[in-house]
Amino acid sequence: MSTPLDLDQLQSFCAIADCGSFTAAARRVNKTQSAVSMQIKRLEERLGQVLLTRDGRSVSLTNYGEEVYALARRMLRLNAEIMDLFSDGDLSGSIRFGVPDDYAVRLLPVILSNFQRTHPRIVVDVRCQPSEELIEGMRTGKYDLIVFTQGTSHEYGELFRTERMFWVASHGGEALLQDPLPLATGGPNCCWRDTAVEALNRIGRDYRIAYTSSNAMAITSAVLTDLAVGFLPESALQPGMRVISEDKGLPRLRDAQIALMRASHAYGGIYDALANHIVASMGNLEDRDKLPAAAE
Repeated sequence: MSTPLDLDQLQSFCAIADCGSFTAAARRVNKTQSAVSMQIKRLEERLGQVLLTRDGRSVSLTNYGEEVYALARRMLRLNAEIMDLFSDGDLSGSIRFGVPDDYAVRLLPVILSNFQRTHPRIVVDVRCQPSEELIEGMRTGKYDLIVFTQGTSHEYGELFRTERMFWVASHGGEALLQDPLPLATGGPNCCWRDTAVEALNRIGRDYRIAYTSSNAMAITSAVLTDLAVGFLPESALQPGMRVISEDKGLPRLRDAQIALMRASHAYGGIYDALANHIVASMGNLEDRDKLPAAAE
């Protein structure tokens, strides 16, 4: 009978894959870099395959490494679930959590304040950034958990909510009537920007990028002051916005997909507590909230 794989070696391997370097991974798993290197050497010898490719300071997964990584995460998650069965202590610790600021104003304060009341010994350190930067931050080991708005286009994202995207403008404003249509958007890497531009090109509607910012409040201000027309998912709409109905000549946008991503160590215990709270809170929004602005 084959000897089971060493979970500690798999944890270090996944940390390297998450962080992209042995140095950062060693800090994450509280080991020396030489100890982590030895663990990977033994794991590769045990499997008879090279799992990581080293190119200077950067590290990437081989094809075999990709397969092992996906399976190793499942093993680490199952291990955390087993450990939780026999844990009777109060949950405590700190979590590095990232979220797009599209949700920070309306949703995040309520969701996190409710969580802190039920889990007072868990400290959540929050950073608001665009989804692309959150995903990069996860890759480099800056976060334990993130919510991001690119659905499951990235591996290991757990899709938990799909919602309508809406064109929005200011009440009584003139931006919607302008030609070309002025747009308030995120930066060039914004997935919502790509969706909106693709939809406008599809119907031949002329447009110009009138206002660009990675800050959701700046985009909201540009819309509410009639500098431009914007586009937002239902849960990010703000009071005072005019939701533009489909008979106003603008195309239907693809639905927004909201997903949760975890670092390979972020299973069980405090991480499941926060992840489950976020999924339950955002997943039930339609039961509590109505559109904050009428369609016109």
